[in-house]
Amino acid sequence: MSSPSLSAIIHEIQTLILSFHPVIVIETVEEERVHTLLKAVTQDMNLSLFEWSITRGLVRSPGSYHAQWTNEYAPPGTIKPTDVENTGDPLKMLQHIENMSLKAMFWLKDFDKHLEDATIARQFREVAEQFSQSVSAMVLTGHNITLPPEIAHDVVYYDLKLPGRDELQKVVTEVLRSLRVKNRLQAEPVELEMKEIVQALTGMTLKQTRQVIAYAVTDDGKLTIEDVSKILQRKAQIIQSGGVLEYFPADEKTLNLGGFAGLKRWLANAKMGFSAQAQEWNLKPPRGILVVGIQGCGKSLAAKTIAQMWRLPLLKLDAGRLYDKYVGESEKNFRQAIALAESMAPAVLWIDEIEKSFTTSNGDSDGGLSRRMFGSFLTWMQEKSQDVFVVATANDISQVPPELFRKGRFDEVFFVDLPNEQERGIILQTHLLQRKQSPRQFDFSALIHATEGFSGAEIEQAVITALYAALHHNKPLDTALLLETIKSTVPLSIARREEVQRLRAIANERFVSVR
Repeated sequence: MSSPSLSAIIHEIQTLILSFHPVIVIETVEEERVHTLLKAVTQDMNLSLFEWSITRGLVRSPGSYHAQWTNEYAPPGTIKPTDVENTGDPLKMLQHIENMSLKAMFWLKDFDKHLEDATIARQFREVAEQFSQSVSAMVLTGHNITLPPEIAHDVVYYDLKLPGRDELQKVVTEVLRSLRVKNRLQAEPVELEMKEIVQALTGMTLKQTRQVIAYAVTDDGKLTIEDVSKILQRKAQIIQSGGVLEYFPADEKTLNLGGFAGLKRWLANAKMGFSAQAQEWNLKPPRGILVVGIQGCGKSLAAKTIAQMWRLPLLKLDAGRLYDKYVGESEKNFRQAIALAESMAPAVLWIDEIEKSFTTSNGDSDGGLSRRMFGSFLTWMQEKSQDVFVVATANDISQVPPELFRKGRFDEVFFVDLPNEQERGIILQTHLLQRKQSPRQFDFSALIHATEGFSGAEIEQAVITALYAALHHNKPLDTALLLETIKSTVPLSIARREEVQRLRAIANERFVSVR
């Protein structure tokens, strides 16, 4: 399940108006999209639509119900002006709409900043009280809207999700029609190609969609399946510029996850939860997995491999950027990250080192923020209906809140131990081949024995360090040089022996091995 359809959004806003909500707040910067929605809402309900901004004052929206009626009965050759005079001042505008007798919707842009004035706030409350007894309403839009407590009481927030597939396809069609008129389009996608293109566009705003489609067509005058890579590249830039999520396209290069046979078997079965047959049997898609284990043993690689195996986009939640110094911003960052992940469903959401993202060990030292964030995450995990598969990883099991281990949060909890002999051989071979070294020239038996207790990351670093030494001495890498590097390395299993042993003891009793 992805973003609601355009018709569903229109119906939801109409329901709010008919239930006498005098003030509706929509936190968004997509004013073009808001205009389209509010125009459809008011036309269906035979309401006039007015827009207000500090620069233009109150303006009757072109094409609104009342504007059509006024122009129809205006004297021949005249057009009723759409601007309402002397309404640039916020207070005068509110006084004007309070005295208007017609039922209408008033769209106020960036208006929350003016409510810091006590007189304007008082007048706003009086208009809201009047509208609470009619189907007239004020709609406030902007980014990060903050309202005084006395006004927030009369407000309902509408969570405008990112555009759904129907809205995106409509914009693509409009752009192609425009380019065809301008003779810049020689070919457009067939139905199956259009579905893949629209899927690639999920997570973008309508303006971003319009820009990226025009860009894709500019090169060769065509929009085909080959342009999906351009769209995904642009989407990655957009998502990462937001700062909270990192995006990995589903078609990334092949990854080699050595071992993990048990996890791979589980994933093969769980993938069927996304199938049509599972839906017929009323089976919900899997929620996600928690992977705990020793640092450097492939937990992050497992997350990337899952997305690749299932051919789904991968979104990584950056916990360090999630928290903000300003009150309320951290929660808002989390909601926006979740909304973006849901808009791109089906997708994989990777939360790395979850114990750092939602730790509750510090009590109220952060004002209870961590607890609130953790509570929001648990609620979302329990109730989410969108096909977002969560892959959470953790290193320090003592910092993982016990609620995460409760059945119903994750489908399974896996433990990643240090690699065994077979896995160490695969890891050595993988990293040697990646660096153009033939495995046949090495004594693998000696290398596997020497790397006992090493993590995958430590084995990789040993290979890299040995290659640097080989370059320095101007000679090819051989077993002796690699063994020398390995023996000079102190692995985590020795440097932090007690922590590793404690983790193993807990994991062997409570979790499923990835093997």
